[in-house]
Amino acid sequence: MEEGTKGKKTIFIGGIGDDVDETVIYEHFAAFGDIIEVQLPPAPANPSKPTEFKHRGFAFVTYSSPTDAQDAIDNMDLNELRGRVLKVNQAKAMKGLQPPDGNRAIWESEEWLQQHAKPLAQSGGVQGRTAQRASSAEAEEQTNDEEPDAMEE
Repeated sequence: MEEGTKGKKTIFIGGIGDDVDETVIYEHFAAFGDIIEVQLPPAPANPSKPTEFKHRGFAFVTYSSPTDAQDAIDNMDLNELRGRVLKVNQAKAMKGLQPPDGNRAIWESEEWLQQHAKPLAQSGGVQGRTAQRASSAEAEEQTNDEEPDAMEE
């Protein structure tokens, strides 16, 4: 077993047909060890056929031991199941589900905000620009009131 696969008990099975369900997967993959769970992620529901169950064409099987999972990969990868060639390998974590602080924006950190963020009135955002316009309009009005009109004589 490779170094990176130690302790991994869940496998990914891709390329399964529409006629395959959890029972079929369980029957074909149980020969390699004790299966804890079989997952067949559902496809988005079709509103015109609410009773029809469709899966997304792949499944996950969790074994009780990493050696059982590796045996299933070694024996079932590129094998055929009901006329379709399967791709079987170690399941990987979804890219969207990163651990906290893994790929967070730096401004989500309170420390960064305290050091670098300005109050809204000073930030130059919409509220800051509105406040700036209001104060410059008031200053302009005061300047106009103090200067005598050139038309008056």
